[in-house]
Amino acid sequence: MKIAEIVSKLDLTVISGINGLNREVTGGYVSDLLSDVIGNAKEGSIWITLQTHQNIMAVASLKELAAVIIVKGSVPESDTVRKSNEENIPILSTKADTFTITGMLFKLLEKK
Repeated sequence: MKIAEIVSKLDLTVISGINGLNREVTGGYVSDLLSDVIGNAKEGSIWITLQTHQNIMAVASLKELAAVIIVKGSVPESDTVRKSNEENIPILSTKADTFTITGMLFKLLEKK
């Protein structure tokens, strides 16, 4: 499933990285610890986090993640947005909490 389809079905807001919306999503990963994501997230996954600083883009790029969803309506820092656009890795936002959006994403990806 493509990120653009997930954005539409889960009513996510695209903050940045619009050129990466056609990336294929292979799964998801949930963590707020960067070292955990580095050690365990799989290429092509969407990462769900409450982190907003620039280091999330370094991790997303390193792990070749499809996108990052930031929860609870939090807004990424400007340098994070800039890096997202440079790397073409979308940053998406939701007002939902981590538990809720994870369940919604799981159900959506499970159907494919």
